[in-house]
Amino acid sequence: MKERIIGRIKRVNGPILIVKDIKDAMMMEMVRIGEQHLIGEVVKLYDGLATVQVYEDATGLCPGDNVYGSGMSLSVELAPGLIGTIYDGIQRPLERLMEASGVFISRGLSFDPVDHQKKWTFVPTASEGSTLHAGMILGTVQETNRIEHRVMVPPQYTNGVLSELVKQGEYTIEEPIATIVMPNGRQEKICMLQKWSIRVPRPVAQRLPLTQPLITGLRVIDTLFPLAKGGTVAIPGGFGTGKTMTQHSIAQWCDADIIVYIGCGERGNEMTDVLREFPLLVDPRTGQSLMERTILIANTSNMPVSAREASIYTGITMAEYYRDQGYHVAVMADSTSRWAEALRELSGRMEEMPAEEGFPAYLPTRIAQFYERAGYMRTLSGSEGSVSVIGAVSPPGGDFSEPVTQHTKRFVRCFWGLDRQLASSRHYPAISWVDSYSEYIDEVKQWWNDHSDGEWFDSRQKIMDLLQKEVRLQQIVKLVGPDALPDTQNFILEVCSLFKTAFLQQDAFDEIDRFSSIEKQVKMLSAILAYYDKGNEAIAKGVPMVKIRRLKAVQELARMRFSVKGDELEAIDKIQLRLERSIDQIGGVYEN
Repeated sequence: MKERIIGRIKRVNGPILIVKDIKDAMMMEMVRIGEQHLIGEVVKLYDGLATVQVYEDATGLCPGDNVYGSGMSLSVELAPGLIGTIYDGIQRPLERLMEASGVFISRGLSFDPVDHQKKWTFVPTASEGSTLHAGMILGTVQETNRIEHRVMVPPQYTNGVLSELVKQGEYTIEEPIATIVMPNGRQEKICMLQKWSIRVPRPVAQRLPLTQPLITGLRVIDTLFPLAKGGTVAIPGGFGTGKTMTQHSIAQWCDADIIVYIGCGERGNEMTDVLREFPLLVDPRTGQSLMERTILIANTSNMPVSAREASIYTGITMAEYYRDQGYHVAVMADSTSRWAEALRELSGRMEEMPAEEGFPAYLPTRIAQFYERAGYMRTLSGSEGSVSVIGAVSPPGGDFSEPVTQHTKRFVRCFWGLDRQLASSRHYPAISWVDSYSEYIDEVKQWWNDHSDGEWFDSRQKIMDLLQKEVRLQQIVKLVGPDALPDTQNFILEVCSLFKTAFLQQDAFDEIDRFSSIEKQVKMLSAILAYYDKGNEAIAKGVPMVKIRRLKAVQELARMRFSVKGDELEAIDKIQLRLERSIDQIGGVYEN
């Protein structure tokens, strides 16, 4: 990277610099500042001046220091070696930084995001003489035990002819592996390393409909509020309601191929737990460490605020890169509220006109730009891949009416609202069935019905109706007490209470209950609805509700989430059968 002096510092305002004597600088150009060569980015140009935001601690910078231009925008390196690495917000490997400076990052340190000296075994798959197109797969590299890295033609090469391709062997990411001849006769060398601007979405051939759900193993999500692959969801909740733990569970158990976890402005101790726990988590599909398919970006609240603003773009750019290889990627952003606070601080230092609660007027635009990079795509190589974005929101005091939550709701189609009362009562996941919703129901309906013999949609609709009735009945109970309700209405309260404890609640520490397959979810829901139908019939015959509630089979129903393993689903059918027979026997007595 060739550096040149493009100006000198005129004024320092925290992470925001005013640079004078500007020479041929570009908007969004990456720059180096001062003798320590701190990383920065040009965000405004006017009247021979430039505004630069610094991605490191600006202490010690002073007017007159040189600013060096790079001629390129802030970019990430994309190559084999990303998986299993822990980065900061601007893709500096934290382990290398710690080796060089200890537990606190020294200023001006810069290391290659991926190892440029390591040799990878490249296996060619393309044929010499073939016509090239952007995104074409040239060969593969086994990046981890689970992930096969597909080396692609960079998007800027739209056509040409593959004149030379290396044989299978060991190569670094900077060594040429292919030579292409462009239509004008110019030869271009291609290596395994690509660089891409973090603020520019990577191109795709086509955006496809979202018809497949992202299976998480959490019943309240998969059954009631499903997220489609390539979809977007917000998880808002106050402190201690379980946003981070919900994302951890999804990261471990969801059926995405690759996880990109972005810790954006979170507390240092919380990110420390993430960095310690993720390598210890076992991927249930392979038995290997979850890091075999995970990229971590750690940008804690005490790190420079500008890097926090860049971190989510860094993460989603890497996710798009693996999507282009044909993988399904899940991005966990925790939390976008801290990212919005970084925007607010930087905007204030640039003396921009504030909007509601001090956030910049362009906050909705930035939120939309982030979430719109999700999607289920047909890639340039012709394969299909997706990026699903799961963004946590941390509204102050749990107030969902604050700007970040409200603007996020405009651009996502799924909403998992966390409830403090549920969390306080140790009901996890604490996703409120009253505040939450999913607009992907109709899109994933066909997939679910194909995998549940057509039962899922009707069963879901029926239990949601019961939950809505329960909310209204609870209001009456608060006024006049449960004794004022007839048994038919009290039975609705009883069934919904059973549904909450036996279905919606899950124990992340239980070997059986921590993950629930879609087959188990459908059978559990069917058994609970059968209890409601049979119980209603018995009550209509005069059977007291208390008699039904005390049946042994009802207790088995309540314990089935712990007692029935994922490969023993016929046990749920037996519980349902015993329950129906028991209720029929009681009903027969009262009928006679």
